[in-house]
Amino acid sequence: MSKDKRSFFERLTGTVRMADDSEESLQPRKIQNTDSDSGSWIDKDTEEEGELTIDMYQTPDMVVVKTMIAGVRPEDLDISITRDVVTIRGKREEERAVEEDEFIAHELYWGSFSRTITLPQEIDVDEAEAIEKHGLLILKLPKLDKKRQSKLKVRTG
Repeated sequence: MSKDKRSFFERLTGTVRMADDSEESLQPRKIQNTDSDSGSWIDKDTEEEGELTIDMYQTPDMVVVKTMIAGVRPEDLDISITRDVVTIRGKREEERAVEEDEFIAHELYWGSFSRTITLPQEIDVDEAEAIEKHGLLILKLPKLDKKRQSKLKVRTG
């Protein structure tokens, strides 16, 4: 089965659909658009994004997110952070040295990926850090201490 005809799940996990009794089930199905002026939206070549898998845990002081990004160049990685949401986007480029029909196994995911994570608590965006070590991306996101108080001195002007 060619790479382009595999489902999102098959491309992400590297699994292959097994043929069942009818070859008909392996044929792509077209969905007809009822709006005749715009054409079928399903026919457009849109690249599906893979979704990163993560580990996320929290300590009393921070939220930690870990994900594997092996094979991704730093310039192909974009991490956006707000106080309660983190979005990781990137692209893993495949350097083709062999033709598709020469593969014995072709299980790695190549292409664009993203993941948006809603955090369990607000974090301090300015103190957040991202560390990459041996293909593992670690985001250390310090929690905002809403109970912390400080005294302000009043200045006279």
